[in-house]
Amino acid sequence: MKPVFDPEKARDNLVKQLRALSEKERFTCVALGISGGKDSTVTAAICARALGAENVYGVMMPDGEQKDIADSRRVCEALGIRKRTVNIGAMHAALRAVTDQTENTAPEGEFSIPFSRESDINVGPRLRMTALRYIAQALGARVAGTGNLSEATVGYCTKDGDTSCDFSMLGALTSVEVVQVGLTMPELPRELVEKTPTDGLSGHSDEERLGLRYADIHRYIREGTCGNPETDEKIRKKEQANMHKRRMPLILDPFGD
Repeated sequence: MKPVFDPEKARDNLVKQLRALSEKERFTCVALGISGGKDSTVTAAICARALGAENVYGVMMPDGEQKDIADSRRVCEALGIRKRTVNIGAMHAALRAVTDQTENTAPEGEFSIPFSRESDINVGPRLRMTALRYIAQALGARVAGTGNLSEATVGYCTKDGDTSCDFSMLGALTSVEVVQVGLTMPELPRELVEKTPTDGLSGHSDEERLGLRYADIHRYIREGTCGNPETDEKIRKKEQANMHKRRMPLILDPFGD
């Protein structure tokens, strides 16, 4: 018989572990990106319970204009955490300019850099992490990761972007379980915990971009199958292809045979 998931116990365990980690490693505050989605919302709430709202720095990082930026502010205000908006739009535009992607030109003897929609989408999380690391170090804070196990399993995360953190709050919980944990915290607006997940960059929901339902990914992880062999295989292929995002860089062995 598989164990029944207890979201209150999971929540309290995470609070306890973060407190223990802060004592062991001697830090008192954390910084994290606040998107207004369930993952960053639940992470911020657990951090506030563990360390106190005054020791949590929520950084909102729109790329130009963000339609749901009000949701990010609601999270910070509901929890009483410190907040700051850092717009990465100018950083993103500057990167495009110096790589000449719009003109697709290059000095003689040098290669051109073609515009890539996927590369451009992934720049957002990487620039956000650069900004967040800068802010966290200036504040003497640790960076709290907000990604969940479902995203990691199918590679729906950005290497050197949202996968970079000092500790992963939700990395052992599926997307379904994150919602269940969030619903145990009355301080959080329910509609934000249950909000349809999007990357905030492509204009599509996570499930639309993945071509998979989070409920199926949850069952695949916890039960070994979602009940549909074709979907299982699709998830398995994504999992295998994206394992490189879940480990430290591979060090090649110059001394082997």
